[in-house]
Amino acid sequence: MSMLTLRAAGLLDVDTGEIVRPGILRVEGDRIVGVGGEPEGEIVELGDLVLLPGLMDMEVNLLMGGRGETGLVSSVQDDPPLRMLRAVGNARRTLRAGFTTVRNLGLFVKTGGYLLDVALGKAIDAGWIDGPRIVPAGHAITPTGGHLDPTMFAAFAPNVLQLTLEEGIANGVDEVRKAVRYQIKHGAQLIKICVSGGVMSLTGAPGAQHYSSEELRAIVDEAHRRGLRVAAHTHGAEAVKEAVRAGIDCIEHGFLVDDEAIDMMVQAGTYLVPTTRLADAMDVSKAAPELQAKAAEMFPKARTSVKAAFDAGVKIAVGTDAPAIPHGRNADELVALVERGMDPLSVLRAATVTAADLIQVNDRGRLAEGLLADVIGVPGDPLADITVTQQVRFVMKGGKVYGGNR
Repeated sequence: MSMLTLRAAGLLDVDTGEIVRPGILRVEGDRIVGVGGEPEGEIVELGDLVLLPGLMDMEVNLLMGGRGETGLVSSVQDDPPLRMLRAVGNARRTLRAGFTTVRNLGLFVKTGGYLLDVALGKAIDAGWIDGPRIVPAGHAITPTGGHLDPTMFAAFAPNVLQLTLEEGIANGVDEVRKAVRYQIKHGAQLIKICVSGGVMSLTGAPGAQHYSSEELRAIVDEAHRRGLRVAAHTHGAEAVKEAVRAGIDCIEHGFLVDDEAIDMMVQAGTYLVPTTRLADAMDVSKAAPELQAKAAEMFPKARTSVKAAFDAGVKIAVGTDAPAIPHGRNADELVALVERGMDPLSVLRAATVTAADLIQVNDRGRLAEGLLADVIGVPGDPLADITVTQQVRFVMKGGKVYGGNR
């Protein structure tokens, strides 16, 4: 392994909140071995770029969206091999956008029981294809007709695209325990569940709680005993409160949270992945009238709830729910969070150190000696203009350069 030095105009110290100038990073193998000082070995000149830790997206679905997907038709036409091939492009675009780690947060497609996100992560780790480091959840666990039951979105007739327990459709305490155990057995590194409805739920109020309190506690018990965290698609305030009481670690979306729910999250240390860009980016113009009505109710609240949670001290981590935001446009979420009232440094921490805490790793999220050499370069100071994160010019993951316009 030879020494490599990245030399740029500056680098972000996410702990002090300062841009250190010039930006000097020495890399050996897959690790950062020095910050600052004199360059050593081969020098990579990055000009006026500012170096940041590789960004992290805590809610993506790489097996959905992307080129060639045709919405609800794809759910009944696309077999697992086709989804995997499409995911290769989604993974590449995500990495080249500067996101070096993601949580693939819950398959809800027909796979025959295979955990496609686990397989995709293995292929990336082996170097067969380019993509971010993946923390896979396997199949999202949801009750029959729940928000993450794919047969619900198009109101399919009975027995059309029926999913199995192994594919996440689980009812009752015994079934949810078995569903969790199946995901863990086959490589899931966290558990994703559905606690409430959502904007695109055809049945019921968007905030209505889906799983019973007993089922939620059983899921958390199974996951926590095996050392895995639980992330929950949850919108409604009462559903959020019940999720917190059950010990769920992370709330996804949380558009309808109230002050009591926020206080409970602060006290319990529950994370929030707000996916707030959805309120601006999701096109519901062709959706059914009842779904457009839900969006009209929820999206304005989504624009204010994240700031209320942040001000109260909830731990915020960045997530996009891509492909709800197109793969490769993940940084749009950072811009949206600043537009909602968070300061740029807090947003960058939400995409680095807080995300690392959420996935329980201490080897990334900072530009520091001994950490993984996950580094990106942007054309300007992101503390002054967060939109530079949408213009990534250099990407390194584990000491390997993956693209960018230098």
